[in-house]
Amino acid sequence: MGNQLTYTHDGVSGEGYLALPEGKSGPAVIVIQEWWGLVGHIKDVVDRFAAAGFVAFAPDLYHGQAAAEPDTAMKLMMELKLDLAGIEIVNAANYLLSLPETATEHVGVVGFCMGGSLAIVSGTLSPKILATVGFYPGASWERHAPAWANYAGKSALIHCAQGDGTSSAAGIQEALREITEAGGSATALDYAGTQHAFFNSDRPEVFEPAAAALSWERTLDYFFNTLT
Repeated sequence: MGNQLTYTHDGVSGEGYLALPEGKSGPAVIVIQEWWGLVGHIKDVVDRFAAAGFVAFAPDLYHGQAAAEPDTAMKLMMELKLDLAGIEIVNAANYLLSLPETATEHVGVVGFCMGGSLAIVSGTLSPKILATVGFYPGASWERHAPAWANYAGKSALIHCAQGDGTSSAAGIQEALREITEAGGSATALDYAGTQHAFFNSDRPEVFEPAAAALSWERTLDYFFNTLT
């Protein structure tokens, strides 16, 4: 089990949920929340990464706020300043790399829904973020205005739900094209019969256990292969 904490590194403070691999070091991964906030499901994902051997941290981008219903979640997401969220993700990466348990020189970032888009964009924000994974990210990048050229030498993996239009969706195709043209590597994987948020076991109306298990296995393999 991890711990909620506030950290300070190089004069910069942040807050979130940290879990460490038991008795050993490992590669570092940042987990980015869905529009609900830093809720139990995201903390569970952080714990699962730690159990798999990663140093894992979820920054609290809503700073103590969370939503239990869509209207509140939408309000919190729209109020989120994306440039400041990006800075918090970069700060979290620097913090993780300062920990003695971190065994790598780079960080991976994974996110879900809103966090899936932020995870993909994070690859453009810091040379220390080497590999990204987006679970069913948003359909448009206009609000993020990513500097795709910064993906040179990096990689991204995108898990796509059938209900979102699969990897054929315009936003997914744009990310694949831009990252590849920048000199990076980008892969999108489709999961037949799934709806948006199929990985979220706290939402039984959309949770798809088989797809969730497969995408989790692929994510672990991807991060072990790219970060170590």
